Amino acid sequence: MKTERNPRGTAALLALDSLSHLLVDGLCAATVLGLLRAEENLTTLILAYNTLAFSTQCLVGLAADRLRRHAVSASASMLLVAAGYALPLPPVLRVCCVGAGNSVFHVAGGAMTLERSGGRAGELGVFVAPGAIGLALGTLWPELGTAFAVLLALCALAVIPLERRASLPDALPVAEKRAIGVASPLLLALAVAVRAVGGTAVSFPWKSGTVWALLTVLCVFAGKTAGGFVCDRLGARRTALLSIVPAALLIAFCSAWALPSLAGQFALNLTMPVTLWLLYRAMPDAPGFAFGLAASALWPGTLAGQLMTLTGPALWACVLVSFLFGLWAILYAEAKIEREGKIP
Repeated sequence: MKTERNPRGTAALLALDSLSHLLVDGLCAATVLGLLRAEENLTTLILAYNTLAFSTQCLVGLAADRLRRHAVSASASMLLVAAGYALPLPPVLRVCCVGAGNSVFHVAGGAMTLERSGGRAGELGVFVAPGAIGLALGTLWPELGTAFAVLLALCALAVIPLERRASLPDALPVAEKRAIGVASPLLLALAVAVRAVGGTAVSFPWKSGTVWALLTVLCVFAGKTAGGFVCDRLGARRTALLSIVPAALLIAFCSAWALPSLAGQFALNLTMPVTLWLLYRAMPDAPGFAFGLAASALWPGTLAGQLMTLTGPALWACVLVSFLFGLWAILYAEAKIEREGKIP
């Protein structure tokens, strides 16, 4: 059964969701860091925020797939984040508001993007990439929070009307809805966590000051944006091979130098939309859970990597093993999904 497409409505919804992603992440950072002057236990609040914002996304995804009200959920979550910043709430409640809002928004916005992608990965990269820009802006300049809150509230009012104008693409073929089992999704989620360990265990001595921080964020943004389109053109297998191998070498052995490290960040982030796309192809009836599963796996891996104090050969081995495991997981999942007829 086919539905009438509305390309302009779909493009407008993607643009709005992407802008909202930037604003949500920026406002969450501004809210948490805005507590710096008043709170001595800021580290605890940051830990609580990240745990709530990321680790709950798989559970939120399960609920979202049952409700199927992604636009309403996205709009409500955006207003919740804005309220968490603007209202004079106790610090713990503010963190809970922005953390819960962040979790729901990512799942709802990601699910909308996946459902309207027509099986492509490019749109997914466009949606996920602006979050890095927002996080950097909110971290470096928390005083932007008021402007972010106003813009986010306006975006929240526009989501539902735009979602109604954006038609779903043609229904997925029946062959793509067959059960695939749990091996591929679990491996992909584990790969996200393990790769995060290797990626965050490395320190970059050159990364000091606003300019270098922004350059790093721009490389992350560019990598995530490009990754989906590269995947659409070359396929998941080639994209993974062309990105993960050089990323592993550059991040493991060239972290002391800025330009190779920036190239490594770009290459590494090419694979983010690829992993999310494969999760969706493995679970086409559960876009919310597919998106949330990856986010839930990312936080514990990131935390583990930040707590590591490896140096020298031990650090190099950690990066190489973690990245190569991620590469193997992508190759395995892509082959299994293709073999079972889920990738045309």
